[in-house]
Amino acid sequence: MKKLRWTESLYGYLNNEEDARSCKDINEEACQYTPKNYFLIMISNTFTKLGDTLSNPKTVLTWVMSYVNAPVYLISFIVPVRESGSMLPQIVIASYIRTKKRRKWVYVLGSIFQCLSIIAIGLVTLHTTGVKAGWLIMIFLIIFSLSRGLCSVASKDVLGKTIPKQKRGKLKGYTASASGILVLLAGLYLMYQSKNGADITFYSYTLFFAGSMWLISAVVYAMIREFPGETSGGKNGWKEARERMGIIRSDKNFRNFVIARSLLLCSALTAPFYVLLAQDILGKEGYLMGLFILVNGLASILSAPIWGRMADISSKNVMVIAAIIASLLGILMFLLISYIPVIKMSAWLYPTAFFVLGIAHSGVRLGRKTYIVDMAGGNKRTDYVSVSNTIIGLILLLTGGISAAASIISIEGVILALSLFGVLGAYKSYKLPDVE
Repeated sequence: MKKLRWTESLYGYLNNEEDARSCKDINEEACQYTPKNYFLIMISNTFTKLGDTLSNPKTVLTWVMSYVNAPVYLISFIVPVRESGSMLPQIVIASYIRTKKRRKWVYVLGSIFQCLSIIAIGLVTLHTTGVKAGWLIMIFLIIFSLSRGLCSVASKDVLGKTIPKQKRGKLKGYTASASGILVLLAGLYLMYQSKNGADITFYSYTLFFAGSMWLISAVVYAMIREFPGETSGGKNGWKEARERMGIIRSDKNFRNFVIARSLLLCSALTAPFYVLLAQDILGKEGYLMGLFILVNGLASILSAPIWGRMADISSKNVMVIAAIIASLLGILMFLLISYIPVIKMSAWLYPTAFFVLGIAHSGVRLGRKTYIVDMAGGNKRTDYVSVSNTIIGLILLLTGGISAAASIISIEGVILALSLFGVLGAYKSYKLPDVE
């Protein structure tokens, strides 16, 4: 009997199976390399998630732009540009990706450009200020977002080609947990530095370190054994994009998924308002940024493996449960802040709420990513990812002005409104068919 390599043994242990090469939805040739690819993807994604945390637009980039005296109107567009910029062009990007038999190199290219973009933002932070600094940061952030779009489409397709069904959710869960440990350490370090008077040089070097994470990720991802896949389509990007958008009309299940995903944005969009609540009520102490990063990392460590295993059984149920948690949390916070003033002054309330929100958001992200990968195979998977991300990117831009609503209604009112959309999102997710 052939002795199993350590990757196969560990792969079998993590996935609770004796035969590490038991595959579903991938061909036999690719199946032979599944254990190795499983860990390469996990390691690569762990580094990018750490990079994402250390260049988070809701915390680090906002703080940096404020420090260099960038205009407020530019600061308000950081999150919408960073997120929608990676999504809107994906329907055209997908046409290019479809011409490639091996799509891991698209991911590698995107990772390198993300590395260079974040390092450039760090250099801008060190050497410029004011309006010039703000616009330069936005330009490099746009390049970063477009590069992120390349990685988003390519990574899901590579995942679908190399990792079997009912293993993908656990892979994402273990990745989130591993990166959560690193994020936890990063949060503790940032809290420590904030109490010791961290200056712009420290945060610039933090961005340099964050950028290097994508370079390491690219090197690791290049080692994945990917076999040639379908290359139909992609001759005319814009024509293919227009035709591809037709699936939103012709495919009812996909259309309902996009509607549900749009409503589930509540878990992401409410996050900065929890931070704003804490700053508004507790003050803008430097340790708060590190504290929110810390509890968010802890939420991933504890919840992601559980969400991952649940997603391999029913990814739509993960979306439902996570959305309900996020929505009920928002409604509860509104009631506490509005009607129980004694509790709203409690320092423990906001990091605790952010921790629960982190658990919910982890479930929403993991559930919908697993669902869309399992929903289709071949080039159809690329179409689904690109079309859904393009539409969500447009929706994000349209809701980019939601921060302005906070000046008209209360911050807790914005949280309530978004949470009610989350309730509807949970219902729409529940009505989706199972795809496992």
